[in-house]
Amino acid sequence: SLSSVVMLAESSTNLVPFIAAGGLGVIGVSFLFIRRSRRNSSQAPAPTAPDAPKVAETLVTDRGDATNVATPVATEVTPHVEAPNVRERAGRTRSLFVNAFQSIRSRNVDASTWDELEETLLLADIGIGLATRLLDPLRQSVKDGDLRSGDEVIQALRTAMTAQLSSTDRALHLDAAETPNVWLFVGVNGVGKTTTIGKIATAEAARGTSVLMAAGDTFRAAAAEQLQVWAERSGASFVRGAEGGDPASVIFDGIQSAAAKGVTLVLGDTAGRLQNKSNLMEELKKVRRVADKAQGTVNEVLLVIDATTGQNGLSQAKEFAAATDVTGVVLTKLDGSAKGGIVFAIETDLGIPVKLVGLGESAEDLVVFDPAEFVAALFE
Repeated sequence: SLSSVVMLAESSTNLVPFIAAGGLGVIGVSFLFIRRSRRNSSQAPAPTAPDAPKVAETLVTDRGDATNVATPVATEVTPHVEAPNVRERAGRTRSLFVNAFQSIRSRNVDASTWDELEETLLLADIGIGLATRLLDPLRQSVKDGDLRSGDEVIQALRTAMTAQLSSTDRALHLDAAETPNVWLFVGVNGVGKTTTIGKIATAEAARGTSVLMAAGDTFRAAAAEQLQVWAERSGASFVRGAEGGDPASVIFDGIQSAAAKGVTLVLGDTAGRLQNKSNLMEELKKVRRVADKAQGTVNEVLLVIDATTGQNGLSQAKEFAAATDVTGVVLTKLDGSAKGGIVFAIETDLGIPVKLVGLGESAEDLVVFDPAEFVAALFE
């Protein structure tokens, strides 16, 4: 009704002073709060936002010829990790020698001494031929009276074994007059070839070398995928071909792509298993011929061998060396093998230097082979 409206208006009019006072109070409190906030902000330094972590990114483009090229945009910086040594990791081969030497040192030289030494060398897969060449001169020295105790025999054996590994070029050459430098990797499936390439790419990239990885094992899709993961981790460029395609073409495209981009080093993976052994060797010969025609220099062909295979690895080395002019050996899984003596067999029987050894799973566990350190680990 009209009277109700009038009463409501009057009551509202009576509330105006209270509303106004409340409003002024709120404004006053807000003003004090703003002043205090400004004073505190002027006294305390402004917090800085933490640096965002650098993440590896990869840009993939399709070249239109069944070959994908990945170019790194940024690489993740990893902290320095101390590299392992043979003494720490090659425990099984080391314990084989150390246990035998402990019993020999404590007694005079007799027939059992030679039997035990020969057995130890053979168990380590040094091979019967080299074992004989090592021990026969020591037997003669004992007969001549030049060596009298078991300890002297062991020291003489150490000198002889060190001499077997002394005069060899173990450098990985990165000094081609015509770049890019090309390192090809050969070996049967399952020896750790793709992982070795990834570890080397990581190490070379950390040194500042620009790297391109070419997935030439087109018969195994998992190998190309694994290699691409390593490329992304290390910041390397990456080239792959169609599954089942021509491996030599992938290696050629990789070298040409590296030359166009000014990349220093190409790491080329190759197939490890075809329908039969002769097909594999012919394919590897073709890869080498085609790589030599590309715009670069093939200055390393590295044969990857699983140390746990022992003398079977020596047989592999003979076949691959004949097909691809192997320049060096990468001996993987040395940390899990008691057959580390295969190092001596490879170098003395084939004249191929062991350049790198794998002592674990991480990238830092692939190290340059140091013969003096290796022999010392067996005898100390």
